[in-house]
Amino acid sequence: MKRYPRNTIGYGADRPDPAWPGGAKIAVQFVLNYEEGGENCLLHGDAASEAFLSDIPGATPWQGERHWNMESIYDYGARAGFWRLHRLFTSRGIPLTIYGVASALARSPGQVEAMKAAGWEIASHGLKWIDHRAMSEEDERAAIAEAIRLHTEVVGEPPRGWYTGRCSMNTVRLVGEAGPIEYISDTYDDDLPHWMPVGNKRLLVIPYTLEANDMRFAASPGWVTGQDFGQYLCDTFDVLYAEGQQGRAAMMSVGLHCRLIGRPGKIAGLIRFLDHIADKPDVWCPRRIEISDHWAEHHLPKRRERPSSLDRDTFVARFGGVFEHSPWIAERAWALELGPAHDTPAGLHNALARMFRSASRDERLRVLRAHPDLAGKLAQAKRLTADSTAEQASAGLDALTDGERARFTELNDAYTARHGFPFIIAVRDHDKAGILAAFERRLSQDSDAEFAEACRQVERIARLRLEDMV
Repeated sequence: MKRYPRNTIGYGADRPDPAWPGGAKIAVQFVLNYEEGGENCLLHGDAASEAFLSDIPGATPWQGERHWNMESIYDYGARAGFWRLHRLFTSRGIPLTIYGVASALARSPGQVEAMKAAGWEIASHGLKWIDHRAMSEEDERAAIAEAIRLHTEVVGEPPRGWYTGRCSMNTVRLVGEAGPIEYISDTYDDDLPHWMPVGNKRLLVIPYTLEANDMRFAASPGWVTGQDFGQYLCDTFDVLYAEGQQGRAAMMSVGLHCRLIGRPGKIAGLIRFLDHIADKPDVWCPRRIEISDHWAEHHLPKRRERPSSLDRDTFVARFGGVFEHSPWIAERAWALELGPAHDTPAGLHNALARMFRSASRDERLRVLRAHPDLAGKLAQAKRLTADSTAEQASAGLDALTDGERARFTELNDAYTARHGFPFIIAVRDHDKAGILAAFERRLSQDSDAEFAEACRQVERIARLRLEDMV
């Protein structure tokens, strides 16, 4: 059973209305990552110095050595950058979500007290600000548990949200299994929160951002001036705000770091952005936990059938009749690499249609011949499948006059005699007059062209049936 775990469909073409409080057209959410004192450092028991997200160009880890300059840059974030950001956001009454590395919080009691006094949410950013990629599952599970324990001890309450950043393929699942966490942000995959299956439960994902993020002052391609960052934030906001005014409200995340945006020349761009949104109506600036609470209250996860998760027999029993009397198409489709993208009418239809299109001409001809005549003897004897009965009735073919029935019989016989298979049309796309007009036009077509047209109609019928089923 080949299954593709990545979800590339999400909400699809029409994302849901988040129904933000007060009718807000956009939710702008600010995250401040507090990592100072939790980074790689020999003092913290690590084998090398930190080399990630600093103002040292091309920094590399110093194996077995402390890096005085790197440590001092991180210290700036705690000593000066944090307080500059604290003054900025408290003066404007905009609450933050802190992604707090537990060991960093433990080394910064004054900052933690200020976060709590400001009413900011303190979510977990892991035990240490290090890469989880190479961790064994056992070690990572232990690190997550210790992060939650230490966070609770330092902050006074357990974290309700989680963001690792440098995560492994196991992180999201392990956090979901850890217990008290209500949401996780280790994805960058959407403009709205969504529910993700984790084991036997659903975990709320509130996606984060790596582009509306000051980390690009220390990464390439990145920001050079505060103006660069501020303009990008303004542009992002303007597009999402306009979409919200058109009925497609979304969420904008802004990622910040004390040692980066806390510098005077960089924070100027952030101030410009805050000025830009200050006079806009219908803008909601919540903490992340408010988004979590809102989503849990108004957008509970929906239990629905996921075709890609069905076993073979169930899949064929459910979808074997989508192509008339041809369960072999569903059997072959089940063996494809299915995933969440195929759990929609369009996705599942694509999988079934691929198997129909790749079948031999004789196999496709048998599918065509499995379709009943329109308003024919099987319909009169009430021996059609339930789908065919409903489809023919939708165009009024179950209520023909004697003259209309005679005309359909004449056309059916002539068409089958000429082309070798019954006339097929997606009747739900037409009325009775349109069906008759198509019948008369297609009767005289070349048989190869008509074979191709009939196959297209078979696929269209299947697509319409799946709309009712999935």
